[in-house]
Amino acid sequence: MLKREYIKDFILIIAAIFSAAMGIKGFLLSSHFIDGGVTGISMLIANLTNIPIAILIFVINLPFLWLGFRKLGWGFAVKSMLAIAGLSLCLAFVHFPDVTHDKLLTAIFGGLFIGVGVGLAIRSGAVLDGTEIAALLLSKKAQVVKVSDVILILNVLIFGAAAFLLNIESALYSILTYISASQMIEFILNGIEQYTGITIVSTKSEQIRLAITEHLGRGVTIYQGKHGFGKDGMINDPRDIIFTVATRLEIPSVKREILAIDPKAFIVQQSIEDTTGGLLKRKGFH
Repeated sequence: MLKREYIKDFILIIAAIFSAAMGIKGFLLSSHFIDGGVTGISMLIANLTNIPIAILIFVINLPFLWLGFRKLGWGFAVKSMLAIAGLSLCLAFVHFPDVTHDKLLTAIFGGLFIGVGVGLAIRSGAVLDGTEIAALLLSKKAQVVKVSDVILILNVLIFGAAAFLLNIESALYSILTYISASQMIEFILNGIEQYTGITIVSTKSEQIRLAITEHLGRGVTIYQGKHGFGKDGMINDPRDIIFTVATRLEIPSVKREILAIDPKAFIVQQSIEDTTGGLLKRKGFH
C-alpha cells in the first residue's frame, strides 16, 4: 500500500512538472509575463538579465527547501526538491511550442497550466514554489497571519516590481495570470467535490433527519440546542439542530428536501477544507 502511494505521488509530480513548464515556456516567457512567488521572481530576473530561468528557479528555491527540511520533515523536502529540480531540468532541456501571441489567452492559459502543476504538486505532498513554505512557517509563528495573507503581500510586491521594471501592461496581465493559476489550484485541490457543512434548525428536525439519511443517503449529527428569538418568537424552546456534510453538487437536492418539509427552516452553509471519517460518500439505495 505504501509503495502504491509513492508511485502515485511520483506520477503526480511528473505531471505537475510538465504542466507548470508548459505554462511558463509555452505561454508566459515569450510575452514577458510573470507569475507570483519564486517562479515570478525568477521570471522577472530572467527578463532583466541573461541568467536562464531554469537556474534561477532552482537556486532561489534552495533556502526555502532548507527551511522545509528543518521544519516540515525530510519526506516533504525530498519530494519538493525532486519537483523543483525536475521543473528546472524540464525548462532547460524540454522544448515546448510557443502556443499563442494573444496576450489575454497567454495570461489565462499560462496561469491555468501553472495552476494545474502547483495543485498536482501539492496533492503529491510537495511544492513547486518555495514561497508557500515560507508563508506556512510565518503564519505558524505569527498565528494571527494566514498563509494566504503572506502569499498575497509577497505577490503584491512582486507585481509592483514588475510594473516598475517591465511595464504596467505586463504587470496587469501577470496579475491575471496569477488569478487564473490561483483558481486552478483551488479547483485541483478541492474540485467539484469540495465539501460544505450544512446546519439546519427546524421544528421538524426528525423528519428532516430521516429525509437526509434515508432519501439522500448522507450521515448527520444531531446537536441539542435551545431556540432563541426568531420568527415564532419563542425563547429557550428545546430544539434538535442537524449538521450534515454535502458536496457542491448535492447542496441543491439537500436544500430541496429540507424546504419541502419545513419552508421556514433556518439553513446555514459553511465551506469545509478537509474531512476525515464519517459518512461522506452517498450510500447506495435500491
